[in-house]
Amino acid sequence: MTTTQKKTGGVCQLRIYEVLPDKREIFHTRFKDHALRIMKRYDFEITALWESTSIVNFEFVYLLRWPDVATMDRQWKAFLADEEWIEIKRQTVQKTGEPVVRVTSRVLDDVEYSPVGKTG
Repeated sequence: MTTTQKKTGGVCQLRIYEVLPDKREIFHTRFKDHALRIMKRYDFEITALWESTSIVNFEFVYLLRWPDVATMDRQWKAFLADEEWIEIKRQTVQKTGEPVVRVTSRVLDDVEYSPVGKTG
C-alpha cells in the first residue's frame, strides 16, 4: 500500500493536458459536455479542475481520486474504449483537429508530513 492509500484511503492522480490555444474552447466544450458525463459511467472521482495559461499552449489540469491503482488502470481502459467517447473524439478531430497536444498523468503519493488525510 502506498503512502497515499494509507492517508487518504486511495490514490490521487494528476492529469495535465497541453492544449492548443486556438482550440481552447473546443477542448472545454468536449470535456465539459461529453468527457465528464462519460467519466461518471466509470466512477471517475474528479476532485478539482484548473487551467494554466503561463506557457505557449494552455494547460488543463485536474485531480482524480481512486480507491487503488488497479481500479484507476481498469477504469481508464474502459473509458478510452467507450464507443461514445471514441465517436466524440473522431468527430472533433474531423471537424476541427485534435485540441490536445500532450497528456501527462501522475499518481501522487503523500509525503509523511502532508496535511492531506490528517485528522485532529
